[in-house]
Amino acid sequence: MAAVCQQVLALDARYNTYRAPNNPQFRTLYIRRRSQLLRDTAKAGNDPQVRKQYLKLRSQFLIERYGATLSDQRPSHNSSVWSRNNSGRGSKGNLDSLDDSYMDPRGYLDVRGHRRTQSRGSFKLDPFHLESYGVMPTKNAEASRAMAGGKSIGENYAFAGMHHIFDQHSQAVTAVQFANEDKSRMACSSLDGTVSICQVLPSPATVVCVLKGHQSGVTDFCWSQSNDQILSASLDGTVRLWAVSSASCVRTVEDPDKSAIRACRFQPLNNNMIVTGNSRGHVNVLNVSTGKECRGGLGKLSGQVLCLEFDDNGSVLWAGDDKGTIFSFLFDLATGKLTKGKRVLVREGCPVTNICYRAWVSREARDPTVLVNCAMDSLCIYKVASPDGGLRLKRTYPIKHKTALIRSTFCPLMSFREGACVVTGSEDMNVYFFDVERTSNKPCLNKLQGHSAPVLAVSFNYDESLLASCDSEGLVIVWKREQQKTR
Repeated sequence: MAAVCQQVLALDARYNTYRAPNNPQFRTLYIRRRSQLLRDTAKAGNDPQVRKQYLKLRSQFLIERYGATLSDQRPSHNSSVWSRNNSGRGSKGNLDSLDDSYMDPRGYLDVRGHRRTQSRGSFKLDPFHLESYGVMPTKNAEASRAMAGGKSIGENYAFAGMHHIFDQHSQAVTAVQFANEDKSRMACSSLDGTVSICQVLPSPATVVCVLKGHQSGVTDFCWSQSNDQILSASLDGTVRLWAVSSASCVRTVEDPDKSAIRACRFQPLNNNMIVTGNSRGHVNVLNVSTGKECRGGLGKLSGQVLCLEFDDNGSVLWAGDDKGTIFSFLFDLATGKLTKGKRVLVREGCPVTNICYRAWVSREARDPTVLVNCAMDSLCIYKVASPDGGLRLKRTYPIKHKTALIRSTFCPLMSFREGACVVTGSEDMNVYFFDVERTSNKPCLNKLQGHSAPVLAVSFNYDESLLASCDSEGLVIVWKREQQKTR
């Protein structure tokens, strides 16, 4: 069943360049949603023969609508088409080299659900999981050129002007995050015990509402997948579930250990399950509807849990503590049970304050990657090296980070650009942009100066037109990208 679903996804990806010609960013969104629906279908256990018939009919429909693609025809190993693959390989500065793949004239790698390896002068096709990699644009891709605007990565991240400054919080803003697939709505959590929801577009930007109820500082929050709810964690030992439309608290869940909660996350594929991390070093899986712990949903770390992160499928959970260690857990979606995976020591005694996952960083580096902030004056890039969440260090970048709970993020559109960018806060009151593909001694692309206190967190809206950053004095700055000149 899974194999048939992969073939359906590969078929859709092959024709994806024809979709939404005026809005190329929707193509990636389309493939992501198709992947999610196909995974759900596979879990339902439908008859594979029915899906095979569906695949045949859909193929006929797409050929009638768009015509046959060159990738529908498998070239022989001595074909000149295969010889062009060498020019489509990633640069030497990538995180890991790509496998050679067939590339059609529109600029997309062949995503039939196979990759090729050479053996005894002939080519062998091996299956791989398109669910993880999705469509892979190359330098010739029309969508890539449209998204990048024909400019360098440095020009694309030339944020400079301030769009708006929010000062509604009286204490440090611990986290800031735009809503999923949204460019105008964001939320902020603060040690003043509140969460605020803001509308930044159209101008003038406004504070829509302030969520009040926690008895102590709010340390973390996250949006639900559909943006209709917000989950917040607090030092008062509770997590609260808020309805965004009514700005009201619909559920309060106490920590099982009655301890301060430092981090929280929705389960990506089941928002009725949440995960919290507390000051006693416990990771707890809770059912929102009942407010109770899931059986087997307890993980133990060596120190206070400061951050949590899921992979896209919700099958692997990472947790970082104040002892400098990252633990991975396998998550059972059916029961909420946690199974220990790997333990990675980043730096002994240096708190791990943020973990951010990305399935693939750029078209030159498609391996699952984790971005880690550790209080050792460094931002770290790790490759996910094993299915149980094992990590292997790739690179580090210098920032000022000794005591504050600094957070960083991947740029949402990096998959379409030349190079790949990450953004982080810093204790020197600056926001830093780093190109993770650049191997020179100067990977910093841009530095934003405007805060008068350590910058604790950053967040992009989905089209990268705005960047929000917050600091330890309660200020939130929304930066705007420089307007690209029309040609």
